[in-house]
Amino acid sequence: MDIAVKVLIVEDEMIIAADIALQLSKLGYEVSGIVPRGEEAIRNVETNRPDLILLDISLKGSLDGIDTAHAIRQQWNIPIIYVTANTDEATFARAKKTRPYAYISKPIRAIELQRAIELTISRLADEHHSAADPAPDAPFVLSDRIFVRHREKIVKIFIADILYVEADRNYCHLYTADKEYLLTTTLKVMEDKLPVNYFVRVHRSYLANLTQVDEVCEGHIGIGGKTIPLSHLLREALLKRIQTI
Repeated sequence: MDIAVKVLIVEDEMIIAADIALQLSKLGYEVSGIVPRGEEAIRNVETNRPDLILLDISLKGSLDGIDTAHAIRQQWNIPIIYVTANTDEATFARAKKTRPYAYISKPIRAIELQRAIELTISRLADEHHSAADPAPDAPFVLSDRIFVRHREKIVKIFIADILYVEADRNYCHLYTADKEYLLTTTLKVMEDKLPVNYFVRVHRSYLANLTQVDEVCEGHIGIGGKTIPLSHLLREALLKRIQTI
């Protein structure tokens, strides 16, 4: 199943934080928490592990936004997007050292928020995969999840939940137990991106998740209650892979 991207908001002006949360919800993202202080942000990250953090640079308290980012980056590899008003050069120089994924200026507009999040997810995927997909709406594959565009928003799907991927010319259809997603990329690109210890080509038009295979027959396999074709030339290789996992 798909899961909304989880975003933690760290902002000490509650009216601004509430407005950001409303915009995120309208864009299809999940707000995993709203906290006003750096110390609370660190505790929230440890408990809830958001996918990314919207962090105000000028937090009040013993930890400002930059101090908070340093503390988080030392323990977790969670992308941070700074939210800022007018920032002086000295503060900007400090902020750059924490390697944020983006900056958003106040007041925040929905389109800028959406673009910053999508670019952050894309950059995060590029850090894990050197081969870039030229399609602007191509899925972003990380080690245990894939981010795809679905109904005008970005959602995440855990790789373990994928049943199979079916080719459709220059596109693909990705299937989980309860949903189908149209991906703007080829089956060959998906084969290169998805982890090889889980996925195997079973037909020129199908890529299957080995952990989801229920049965292997002469000319097809059963997977998640569905039947997909199995190439005679690929059947022996599939059986060998199943025996080794």
